[in-house]
Amino acid sequence: MPSSLSFTHASTPATDSLAPIGVGIVGLSASGGWAGRAHVPALAALPDAYELRALSASSAESAKAAGEKFGVPLAFGSVEELVERDEVDLVVVTVKVPLHRELVMSALAAGKMVLSEWPLGTGTTEAEEMAAFAQSQKVPCFVGLQARSAPPVRYLRELVADGYVGRVLSTSVVASGRAWGATFDDRNAYLFDRTNGATMLSIPFAHTADGLTSVLGEFTELSATTAARRTEVRHEETGEPAPTNVDDQIAVTGVLESGAVASVHFRGGIARSTNFLWEINGTEGDLLATGGSGHLQFGQIAVHGARGKNAELAELPVPAHYDANVPTLATARATMAYTVAHAYAQLRADLAEGTRTVPDFTHAARHHRLLDHVQQAAITGERQRISG
Repeated sequence: MPSSLSFTHASTPATDSLAPIGVGIVGLSASGGWAGRAHVPALAALPDAYELRALSASSAESAKAAGEKFGVPLAFGSVEELVERDEVDLVVVTVKVPLHRELVMSALAAGKMVLSEWPLGTGTTEAEEMAAFAQSQKVPCFVGLQARSAPPVRYLRELVADGYVGRVLSTSVVASGRAWGATFDDRNAYLFDRTNGATMLSIPFAHTADGLTSVLGEFTELSATTAARRTEVRHEETGEPAPTNVDDQIAVTGVLESGAVASVHFRGGIARSTNFLWEINGTEGDLLATGGSGHLQFGQIAVHGARGKNAELAELPVPAHYDANVPTLATARATMAYTVAHAYAQLRADLAEGTRTVPDFTHAARHHRLLDHVQQAAITGERQRISG
């Protein structure tokens, strides 16, 4: 069974549990991006729980433009100005990975709660440093591993826990990374340099692996093969070539806490056939999740199942009660805001009720170490034993 999350925070900054949490987003831009497409509408779907009160951007001018576009009253050209405002209770970091450490540490030093996008850092060292500082500050901190918050993934977790498949024997994932294929655009050029910490391993593989282990339990040992089959990619508009040093093939096999055998294979780009398929096979039945890409954090998957002799796979619609906390997005499951809003709803419940649902920085550091095991297994060819 899935292991429970471990939280490091001992207290929550004094906030009326019935009052909306004041949010400041770092990296909200008028020109678009993940914050505008996912976080802003997600917060808007939870008006009794959150208020978007502030933002910071790369300059005062761009901050002003974003503030006007999204109706945010406080707009700053630096994170230092944002974190000092009493109106801000929760700082949300949505910029590229290389900037996470500096911005997160500034917010923590100001005593603010933090929600950082995943990956938490460019590697395990940064993640562990941020986790240790968060613990020393005794401030609640969360990481955006929202695949486990997606209603279809939570439904799979419940089905497995309730014995739908019986004893889990194995699980298999075949997925496409969408990016890390043959072409790139200006926005995603940084994905092809592994030193930026935003690789196929650290983004779609890591998000999907966290969703998988939230349903079936953590890896206890694994082997891996990785490869950079492409050494050059081309700009999708100009055709200009650019080098790449990131792996576009990742194949991991291992054993989960229950003893079930797991296989996960990610391929760069988009396949002409299968782009996301996740099977869970057990003694009494089978579950199947399918979707259009390997980014399980978007939550855009369909669930099918069959149990008993001669049973055929049939769709298992996600029950309506999974959308009870975010009813306004129940018909918007294809949007980027859908799963993020569910994570925000769970985060608010964690703060109000003392539950431990949304991953914290300690969990994030542990998940970074899992990726280290994958890389080490691929480099050495040796099976990795995983503990804690």
